[in-house]
Amino acid sequence: MKEIKQMSVPQLEELAAKIRERILDVVSRHGGHLSSTLGATDLIVAMHYVFDVEKDPFIFDVSHQAYAHKLLTDRWDAFETLRQFGGISGYTKPSESPYDYYVAGHSSTSVSLAVGAAKAIKLRGEEGRRIPVAMIGDGAMSAGMVYEALNELGDRKYPAVIILNDNEMSIAKPIGAISRILSQAMAGPFYQRFKERTEKMLEHLPESARYVAKRMEEGIRMITPGILFEEMGLEYIGPVDGHNIEQLIETLKMAKELQKPVIVHAQTTKGKGYEIAEGYYEHWHGVGPFDKVTGKSLKKGSRPSATQVFSDKLCELACKDEKIVGVTAAMPSGTGMKQLMEKFPERFWDVGIAEQHAVTSMGPLAKEGYKPFVAIYSTFLQRGYDQVIHDIALMNLPVAFAIDRAGIVGEDGETHQGAFDISYLRAIPNMTLFAPRDDATLELAVEYAGSFPTPCAFRYPRGAMMLENGSYPATPFELGKAEYLEKEGEILLIGYGNGVGRAVAVREYLKNSGINAAVLDLRFVKPIDVEALEMAAKRFQHWFVFSDGAKMGGVASAIAESLMPETLKSILLHSFEYDDKFIPHGNTKKVEESMELLPEQIKEKIVSIVKG
Repeated sequence: MKEIKQMSVPQLEELAAKIRERILDVVSRHGGHLSSTLGATDLIVAMHYVFDVEKDPFIFDVSHQAYAHKLLTDRWDAFETLRQFGGISGYTKPSESPYDYYVAGHSSTSVSLAVGAAKAIKLRGEEGRRIPVAMIGDGAMSAGMVYEALNELGDRKYPAVIILNDNEMSIAKPIGAISRILSQAMAGPFYQRFKERTEKMLEHLPESARYVAKRMEEGIRMITPGILFEEMGLEYIGPVDGHNIEQLIETLKMAKELQKPVIVHAQTTKGKGYEIAEGYYEHWHGVGPFDKVTGKSLKKGSRPSATQVFSDKLCELACKDEKIVGVTAAMPSGTGMKQLMEKFPERFWDVGIAEQHAVTSMGPLAKEGYKPFVAIYSTFLQRGYDQVIHDIALMNLPVAFAIDRAGIVGEDGETHQGAFDISYLRAIPNMTLFAPRDDATLELAVEYAGSFPTPCAFRYPRGAMMLENGSYPATPFELGKAEYLEKEGEILLIGYGNGVGRAVAVREYLKNSGINAAVLDLRFVKPIDVEALEMAAKRFQHWFVFSDGAKMGGVASAIAESLMPETLKSILLHSFEYDDKFIPHGNTKKVEESMELLPEQIKEKIVSIVKG
């Protein structure tokens, strides 16, 4: 790690190429984030050369682009275990390495973290010896939190270096050599002295002369692409070539020496070094295993994903009803909104990494008579929680939330598991929560949401539904009504959403152990079918609850809260929901096995409970 500071530029370039090859090799076999991390490799090599990772806080926004950082900080061999259960995370994680300053899996937090780190450095009296350096992608700049942080940073003037990794859409059009020379000049001593002297001169000039001098200084800055940042009180350097290591080192050194808040605008190419993935191709952002030579995926899905089922059904409905509109936040392919945006570009929108804006912007559309669908991952909807409450539910507007990636999402781990949406949405007045059990009922859920008169949310997992389509007849949703799939049994298995599939699988295992179980698809967790539950209490003593969500505030809690006290005393309620801890990354089956949630494991527990 320390050897990097002794390397020549050609040696650093060779190192960057070696890092890219290592990333490509591991990701092609195990999957992971690819194009963004390949594009950031040269920047990270330059960061490690100029700054001291043992002292300076290295902060990566989202941190899916930080693979090179992991490889440069004693994880070259461990990189083989990337995103595997028990292996290293695909994101920065302080418990994994002291060189990972902060956990990061959600976007647009880096500048706030840099401000916080800069405040701590100042309070500790370490200014001039330590400086936070943060890397943020241009996509993350669409979130308002970034500007809240930049606003304070520009006002307080804490020393910090913010590297803007511009790899998709230029904030400013590059103007070649002139831009590069001008940018370096702006960071150099001449421009800085000129700027300081101009500011001092302005303080003592009469109003008329002050106006002329001020306009002259603004005129110089107007021909640079960083006027937005300059106006916020930040120094701006760029655009610079994000793949020219020599130039990056010179630029970062200048930014460090300024001891001010500085934006370094670096332009990079996604997928750099792997020609198949170079450029803006959303497919190469996050990938499963693939053939390095052809770029073709090695995994073949035999069943459609829940996302695809949702997308196809919503597209079908949108063709018939022009009042149906929709939004997603930077995940058009991941949420299935891409085909709708392509077919109906005036009615379906991607607003970038701006979940708060996405949610609130749909409120007026609902108020004006349209039917908005907000398609967002469970983990990302957390970022728009206040907006769900204040701008949708409080107004009781008919906005439908299609919650993708509900439950365990596998290799992305703690920051992305969809564990909390039932718990955090159930507490909101005017909100209705329901969930499909298979593909056919997911289609019915989309139809039901499309005509629902108040706020509602339905959830579905990453990948295919656990319950095979056609296992049970699909019946339309009826507000607050549960449905028995298997009526007879000694015990009752209650499933919600994808948890129904788990309940059905457990039932088959129990049959082999001599226990017959009834299965109730709860369908709605708010409002809950109190009548069906009260009747069930007269037939079954042991109830076992299955949902791919947190136990605290989850489905079993909703059931317990809905029952009469005397009813609750007559039953034994057992929850197989997620315990109160963050869920690690890894293959979903291995993660579930570690949590003892595989059907065969649950069967053993139930047999022990029932038979003693």
